[in-house]
Amino acid sequence: MRDHPGLMTALLALVLALFAASLLIGPAGIAPAQALAALLRGDATAEALVMREIRLPRALLAVMIGASLGLAGAAMQGYLRNPLAEPGLIGVSGSAALGAVIALQTGLAASFALGLPLAALAGAALAVGLLLALAGPRGGSLTLILAGIAVSALAGALTALVLNLSPNPFAAAEIVFWMMGSLVDRSMTHVWLALPLMAVGWVLLAGLGRGLDALTLGEDAAETLGISLTRLRLMLVAGTACVVGAGTAVAGAIGFVGLVVPHILRPFVGARPSALLPASALGGAAMLLAADVAVRLVLPDRDLKLGVVTALVGAPLFLHLIWRTRAEGL
Repeated sequence: MRDHPGLMTALLALVLALFAASLLIGPAGIAPAQALAALLRGDATAEALVMREIRLPRALLAVMIGASLGLAGAAMQGYLRNPLAEPGLIGVSGSAALGAVIALQTGLAASFALGLPLAALAGAALAVGLLLALAGPRGGSLTLILAGIAVSALAGALTALVLNLSPNPFAAAEIVFWMMGSLVDRSMTHVWLALPLMAVGWVLLAGLGRGLDALTLGEDAAETLGISLTRLRLMLVAGTACVVGAGTAVAGAIGFVGLVVPHILRPFVGARPSALLPASALGGAAMLLAADVAVRLVLPDRDLKLGVVTALVGAPLFLHLIWRTRAEGL
């Protein structure tokens, strides 16, 4: 909050307001005062179950995943010094999705309640190992990008293969819907499963600020200032893998948050990576909370997927930002 306190205060207030809206808005039609009372009391009424078992986990996951994607996106853009970079660039989200798809196809997800998220986390872990093996211990940013593209392409091809060979049309449909991303039917079990990994990722990514600031001067200048580029890259990959892998494991693939949010907030922080990290975390949480509230308001009687909403909002907004940047450059 020390850097740009006005912006951080406004973003925090926006997140709190949207978090409250996420708790109070839903098809159950519970009055706000009744909803808050049901959330705080410990009885087993229908209202209390709706608030504690449905709305609260959904709101918490929206904050956690949104903050994770925003933070990872800002860190990735700072490290690569490319505003078009996003968390999925290193292939972790695609590999986590592959693990989940295999769990759905093999029936593991149906036989074991946590089979799907655990398989997704295993896919993310394998992606990190393969990425580090391909990039090597001292590879630069270009090597990391190429290795990430290779891992992402391989995961996408294997996912398509599983879908193509699926003998069960119902499993294929479930796979397609899961890959669109959603927070529906999530519980506190999913929150506690994702939170430890995300917390580790948050600590790793939040500690990149000084190194990313130095990296804006170039790799040689950053090393002169005492920044270990190898350590910086390992922290970036491990932190991104933790937050993106955990988020994909419990909510499916949700795109554009890590790409668009840092773009929007960068002019407000003077393009300084260390200041953009916390701002993007709050901005990502706000964007995903708003998208999840929109899912319930736009088509309350249809299962509109969260990833579809973020793409429909994020893609045009990103195109507008590119057009504006181009116009200013001209």
